[in-house]
Amino acid sequence: MTRVEASESITPEELRLATRNHGLPLEALAYDVTPVGLHYLLIHYDIPVVDPAAWRLSVGGRVERELELSLDDVRARPAVTQAVTMECAGNGRARLAPRPVSQPWLVEAVGTAEWTGTPLRPLLEEAGVGESAVEVLFSALDRGVEGGVEQRYERSLPLADALRDEVMLVYAVGGEPLPPQHGFPLRLVVPGWYGMTNVKWLERITVLDQPFEGYQNSWSYRLRQTPEDAGEAVSRMRPRALMVPPGIPNFGTRARHAGLGPHTITGRAWSGGGEIERVQLSDDGGFSWHDAQLGPQVSRWGWRAWRWEWRPRTPGDYELCCRATDSAGDSQPLEGPWNLHGFANNEVQRVPVTIESA
Repeated sequence: MTRVEASESITPEELRLATRNHGLPLEALAYDVTPVGLHYLLIHYDIPVVDPAAWRLSVGGRVERELELSLDDVRARPAVTQAVTMECAGNGRARLAPRPVSQPWLVEAVGTAEWTGTPLRPLLEEAGVGESAVEVLFSALDRGVEGGVEQRYERSLPLADALRDEVMLVYAVGGEPLPPQHGFPLRLVVPGWYGMTNVKWLERITVLDQPFEGYQNSWSYRLRQTPEDAGEAVSRMRPRALMVPPGIPNFGTRARHAGLGPHTITGRAWSGGGEIERVQLSDDGGFSWHDAQLGPQVSRWGWRAWRWEWRPRTPGDYELCCRATDSAGDSQPLEGPWNLHGFANNEVQRVPVTIESA
């Protein structure tokens, strides 16, 4: 992956990615559950066109019984619906300097959806996981070339994580069948983990007796400083708070303009490492902080609402910031640590606001 200084123009390669993917409009943070068309979207390769009648899910590897299921077979299994907040691992990448050249996310690569499917654990238990098993590999139908490697999209989970009760094989979102861009006919949803874990267009599940060394595990989604660095694997979402920007926007720059009166600032916060316990706001770029009032959480794995009453003192320019802290004591930094691929940058959100005189 190449990188450019933050001040340089966006590259044609990034523009091609940006036209295929989209983030959440920040004003849509007002919804407890994100409308499906506003949920963030990242597509690695091409969207497969799948015949649901011919599609099959195979389960094999280090199991006692290999399984093959049709879509009707999957839908006939016990169903659960969970509201889950999902965030791209590259969210915040475009704010790093120098900027890694990839999908140029600012802070909008997130959404919360109500996913319906069947728990993964009973299916693995039905297949009979072998004693030597250490990981579970999830293989998709989409194919492409990445890092000079021709591949299908594949990711694995440690066995203990794959067997967690909340992990699902999903066939519906918002009460409707998955749309093609969200993984029709079946996808994996792993609550609490960054989006790359939630494999779309799922075709095969393989129980492994050794760690998976494919590209998406061993190279792509790792926190490294140099190409030679093995790096730490990207896994659970770090805490983040986002606000609905106050006032009204300038069309070209999205700069915010608001009146002098009091403003109720609202937003959402989430973390894959623990419950959200605190959200703080600043109107001076992070020099002083004020506690927001925490609201309800849409589900165990969904984001939490918050609000803060802001009373700007005088007309002028302000910089609003927000940060979240979870039950593990992890809090957002003022500046995100740089890494080669631009992953897991959860630095505080900054929203410049011009307060006009009455």
